[in-house]
Amino acid sequence: MARYDRAITVFSPDGHLFQVEYALEAVRKGNAAVGVRGTDIVVLGVEKKSAAKLQDSRSVRKIVNLDDHIALACAGLKADARVLINRARIECQSHRLTVEDPVTVEYITRYIAGLQQKYTQSGGVRPFGLSTLIVGFDPYSGVPSLYQTDPSGTFSAWKANATGRNSNSIREFLEKNYKETSGQETIKLAICALLEVVESGGKNIEVAVMTKEGLRQLEEAEIDAIAAEIEAEKEAAEAAKKAPPKEK
Repeated sequence: MARYDRAITVFSPDGHLFQVEYALEAVRKGNAAVGVRGTDIVVLGVEKKSAAKLQDSRSVRKIVNLDDHIALACAGLKADARVLINRARIECQSHRLTVEDPVTVEYITRYIAGLQQKYTQSGGVRPFGLSTLIVGFDPYSGVPSLYQTDPSGTFSAWKANATGRNSNSIREFLEKNYKETSGQETIKLAICALLEVVESGGKNIEVAVMTKEGLRQLEEAEIDAIAAEIEAEKEAAEAAKKAPPKEK
């Protein structure tokens, strides 16, 4: 009996590492996360499960800071995410102490991707079951960046992307509707993309905005207001379609 899917270091005859593919499946079952890059901000949005009645919702954060100018959102196993986030934070601080400069977004993305790849070829470990979206501003150029990594250790830069549950639907929506915008329009696009697969309302969505000043988490009331505005625009567009054409 073939046991190609038992050991992380063994390829199947057709060139697959099944453990990595199983990790990707864990990502597909995780909460949806979306990132949208604008001209002056980068927005991260994640699907949020409603907290238990007695649970403090402030203790459940899906979007976290790695450094003053870099933030991360992920889809997949949250316990794995905590370990990866702690390692990345230590690397950010170590870089500051050694080089006396903050890390670039690409540098920390390359570090996280390298760590994930390392766990695909070492015995006695398993891959990290999560995909990450990393956003921030480069300290030298001041340009906003958005990167994605996955369990295999690959990483790439994006204008807008999604990962996790129903990520294909969100990505299709972004491909059709993405325009490089700024400020509030970028936030609205990210929330609109999430609303394609998430029930509307601030209770089910967590949104954070990264600017040159740092990361700001949007309050539930702000998200509700933007969601209501999007809904009103959709209703107006539907009504305009159904309205009879004006006679000349």
